[in-house]
Amino acid sequence: MDELSIQLAAKMIDDSEYLVALTGAGISRESNIPTFRGEDGLWRNYNAMELATPEAYANDPELVWEWYTWRHGLIRDCTPNPAHMTIAKWEKDGVLKHLITQNVDDLHYRAGSRKLTHVHGDIFGLKCTRCGYKSRLNEPSEDIPECPECYANLRPDVVWFGESLDAQVMNTVYDQLERADTIIVIGTSGIVQPAASFPLVVKNQGGSMIEINVERTALSNMADMLVSGKAGEVLPLIDQHLL
Repeated sequence: MDELSIQLAAKMIDDSEYLVALTGAGISRESNIPTFRGEDGLWRNYNAMELATPEAYANDPELVWEWYTWRHGLIRDCTPNPAHMTIAKWEKDGVLKHLITQNVDDLHYRAGSRKLTHVHGDIFGLKCTRCGYKSRLNEPSEDIPECPECYANLRPDVVWFGESLDAQVMNTVYDQLERADTIIVIGTSGIVQPAASFPLVVKNQGGSMIEINVERTALSNMADMLVSGKAGEVLPLIDQHLL
């Protein structure tokens, strides 16, 4: 990263009237959250991508919940990093209007972000497999949680492979993108759809894009400002230059 790009990114944020942020796995990786793909993809000889499916839950809900409880414990052992804290500060200061994240962990929430939409769900969220009940875990579950309204099993409120994204969530996302004049993209590869197309919504309506990443991505060519580096180092530096 260089000082000039930090200053220019800060000026773009100062000049924006409606700033939204999009975050991906990179920001969580800096807090040592496993990605569960590649070398992190095996758990007790099970492939993580095979466990995160409706079919796996229907066949063996105890196994799937055991995996999620283990993941909950790993996430609880991690803490928000300076990037999470800076984003939460920008929300509190009125700089950031909304945060869209591809991550299912709760680090943004623990950092203080509240104007927050989880595109792929919240790993600590719960939803009933039968009725419309929803809730949230405060601690990892010891057993399969039960719905207090219809007594069916509860499942993690995340989007599994083969499932569609929540329509209400996507309505919120596109409402925020259509309001935005600037989007800051942090720690995402720009490959997974539909999140990879979110910056295009802002760009196509004449808005600007800032990208913070350790390496170039599929989105880099359309960025108005590209700052290379770890989000936990870059965002606090940008914050120091904000008016």
